[in-house]
Amino acid sequence: MNKSNLLPIVPIASTKGSTRSNPWTPTSHEVVIGKDILELLSTSMYVDPMNIYREYVQNAADSIDEARAAGVLRSDAAQVHIAIDPMARTVRIRDNGASVPWSNFAGRLSNLGASKKRGTSARGFRGVGRLAGLGYCQELVFRARAPGESLVSELRWDCRALKSMLRSPGHDKHLTALVQNVVSIRRVDMADAPDRFFEVELIGVIRHRDDRLLNSAAVADYLSQVAPVPFSPRFSFSSKIDAYLQNHLQLGELEIRINQSETPLYRPHRDVIEVDGEVTTTFCDLETRELTGIDGGVAAVAWILHHEYSGALPNKALVKGIRLRTGNIQVGDHTLLEELFPEPRFNSWSVGEVHILDPKILPNGRRDNFEHNVHIDNVLNQLAPVAREIARRCRHSSIARKWVREFELHCEAALESAKAVGRGGLTRASRQSHIDSIAKSQRAMRKVTENRHLDEESRQELSCKAESVEVTIRDLIGNSACPSDPLDSFSPQQRNAYKHIISLIYECSTNRIAAGSLVEKLLARLTEETDSKTKGASSTRPV
Repeated sequence: MNKSNLLPIVPIASTKGSTRSNPWTPTSHEVVIGKDILELLSTSMYVDPMNIYREYVQNAADSIDEARAAGVLRSDAAQVHIAIDPMARTVRIRDNGASVPWSNFAGRLSNLGASKKRGTSARGFRGVGRLAGLGYCQELVFRARAPGESLVSELRWDCRALKSMLRSPGHDKHLTALVQNVVSIRRVDMADAPDRFFEVELIGVIRHRDDRLLNSAAVADYLSQVAPVPFSPRFSFSSKIDAYLQNHLQLGELEIRINQSETPLYRPHRDVIEVDGEVTTTFCDLETRELTGIDGGVAAVAWILHHEYSGALPNKALVKGIRLRTGNIQVGDHTLLEELFPEPRFNSWSVGEVHILDPKILPNGRRDNFEHNVHIDNVLNQLAPVAREIARRCRHSSIARKWVREFELHCEAALESAKAVGRGGLTRASRQSHIDSIAKSQRAMRKVTENRHLDEESRQELSCKAESVEVTIRDLIGNSACPSDPLDSFSPQQRNAYKHIISLIYECSTNRIAAGSLVEKLLARLTEETDSKTKGASSTRPV
């Protein structure tokens, strides 16, 4: 490039102390907040339909915490009932928390981003979570009754009208006018309603993807992972985990029932993981960790379940991956911490959770990750060695399984060769080749039993098996230097021909078991023919 063509950079003169400076002044023109902001705060924020259950359960949990703090609700009486009706295409989520009185009802349920929770211990604080259902139904209805009120407050969002206005290019209403057009309010007499409750109902739920919003089993699986529900009584590590966590945070657990089920939702963790009725993973050890904050104190606590690390855990187990939670509600999914592992796949071999305690670490708007700052980086930096240790266990387990598989292969080869020798019908060279192969496999088996990658219990188990195999081999081969052969009754010429053919079968076959089966059938047929000829000759011999 020709430098002579470049324009010189002229520094901007400082205006400090200059009488010609033009100081900045606040703008006085009207600020327009357009209708599209509502779409960004609703449909675009919650791209996964299942997130609506998380948002409404999170709001229910905050309301229940408020009722507990006020002394109007026992800690063991927190309830959330979810009614899903696929035929009517409705979903209703009701809680028995603090509710919302009529005096605050309209403002709280129609205001956007004006939550009073920011700066408190509440899980939600942006004031947009209640909009989660706008993009997935035709009507969104909120109902509440506060203590001492005889009527039920109702507020309805007309989602069809809202979508029509958002799509219309000619509709230029500001956000306030748009909300006033699609939101209506009333008070009704509901004799069967509880004295204190709050609920949200989605009417005319839109069919989306596989219609999971109306699949009660899918909703149960989702909430069992993300919601603040207790561990199952069938999970033996639950008391230890709960005791550890309760030293650092209020779990705020909820009793959530779907369609009036007899049993509430529990976390999906169990002592074992089964696939098709077969146990594939057994949890054997619990590890806990405290992660310190930059400003001192505890920024997060973690628990990890250790097991055999025999491979990636199945998706249907609903527990794989080290997961992040705040306020005992999951943030993101099981893949969020994959990058901490030397090999991302090892995250799917692991089971554990990290509960964020530092108030400076906040989930982002979508709750699919945390807002980036030095405080979350500090926590992740302390989690990296944990991930590396899990990866080390995974590799060690993988290497150990490789040696065990090698032991089994040598064991199988030695036994098949011993069976071949025991059957007979081999040439002298083939028989010696099989015996040499047996000895080689036995040496390899003994070498595996001394491998440092195996623990003492595994080495002892394999040693016992190797001894048992050696006994079986001696029984199959026999102790006689000249063992009997099923071909001894044939003429030398026939015997040599058959032995040559049988040896070739073993030599050319790629499947030892199939070759052994074929030889066994061949020898049995030849023996039958010999016996038949012998009997025939005996019957024709003169008395």
